[in-house]
Amino acid sequence: MRRICLTLPTNRPCTATISAIGEEAAYAARHFDAEVHLLILDSCDTPAHAEHADAVRRLPHDPRIVVHHLDETQQRDFLRRAIERAAATKPDLLLDLMLPDRLSYGACTNRAFLIAAALGCESVHRRDSDSRYQTVNGETVFPVHHELLSLGRRASDAADDVTENALAPEHAGKGVAMVGGSFVGELSVDIGEILRIDPGVYHDMVSLWAPGHWSAEQKRQLVEESFRGAGTDPFAEDHSTLALVDPMRVDMCNIAFHGVHERVPLPPATDTIGSDYFLIHLVHDAALPGVLHNRNIVNFYTGERRTDAGFVAYQLRFVKFLLSMLYFNFVYDRMARDGGALLDDEGHVRASAVARLAAESAGLDTGENVRRLDALDAAYRQLGGRYAEFADLLGQRRERLLDEARGDIEDFALLVETWGPLVDAARLTAVPPTPGRQS
Repeated sequence: MRRICLTLPTNRPCTATISAIGEEAAYAARHFDAEVHLLILDSCDTPAHAEHADAVRRLPHDPRIVVHHLDETQQRDFLRRAIERAAATKPDLLLDLMLPDRLSYGACTNRAFLIAAALGCESVHRRDSDSRYQTVNGETVFPVHHELLSLGRRASDAADDVTENALAPEHAGKGVAMVGGSFVGELSVDIGEILRIDPGVYHDMVSLWAPGHWSAEQKRQLVEESFRGAGTDPFAEDHSTLALVDPMRVDMCNIAFHGVHERVPLPPATDTIGSDYFLIHLVHDAALPGVLHNRNIVNFYTGERRTDAGFVAYQLRFVKFLLSMLYFNFVYDRMARDGGALLDDEGHVRASAVARLAAESAGLDTGENVRRLDALDAAYRQLGGRYAEFADLLGQRRERLLDEARGDIEDFALLVETWGPLVDAARLTAVPPTPGRQS
């Protein structure tokens, strides 16, 4: 029986999502003879955590499903013991990178990777608390269906269970490292209001994602594809493709990894959207097989983003994402050039190669990011209202944001270097129990 980790990191109330992911766990156990470790990493305040605990207790018991509901105190305890076991040279810094005091999309998923290793799980399947599953004719469309059909299998074998095989023959002997889908509904990044106010400003801002040397046409195509997922069309019937999956076609709310997540972590940058997408690019650039499916998840926005504080926080995360691309565009370009050289003789990603590229990128001239901030300042002021007020805040934090972007890539390089020993240590570290739920 294969053992998998289905994980839900959350920092917001989401009892309905907990119930739904419990149903997905039951589907996986029932249809694929899997032992499912349902891992809820809870960073909520006490009242929300208590609501989640009640939702966990209400999940139907199944001997093939083990539920782990861990608050940040329990997560920190696990991390501290794993880091000590790994004999890391900078244990306090590592703990901060794994469990920072600010929001980090990459760090929360890295914690899931380590805890999955401790639980003996061969794969990690991630969902998000601000999304839900599609339902067709009363049946819920669970992404884990395609994930367990293909993940970890030799690509030549997985080809029998997909709709379309677009993988070149030279990759047929490799294992499927990633299975993913996308989302339907609202934009994955909450900037739709900017598009409604001024499409030209929206184009100028989103195009800052691209490398500075790209042509106007390349930037236009990027803007058209960005943050839209699979659009709005609902699920009708299954379609899956075995391929080197285009990173623009999958989303981290609908993803599963096998093997690669134990070699390289995600960037632990704080307050930065998109910081958890690195492995999607790595799988593609290293020419590791993946499967793209259409069991897309429905994305929605929570009310917190509509508050004044939520608006400022989210715009800062968007700005930090754009600044991070100075470094990641460099790394992605070099990874694409290296291709199969990113793999060792056994077909595993060489973490040392990734760490080297990340460290090298930290030495880039920041002039491109200065120009990004100039362009953002002009764009926000043109939008007016609360966007112009945000431009004032952006001006006050300008130097700090430039420094943080560089520091974030340096932290990532360090974490990649230490990830292998940390995963090995995690395998020998006990996970705190969830009363009444573990068997």
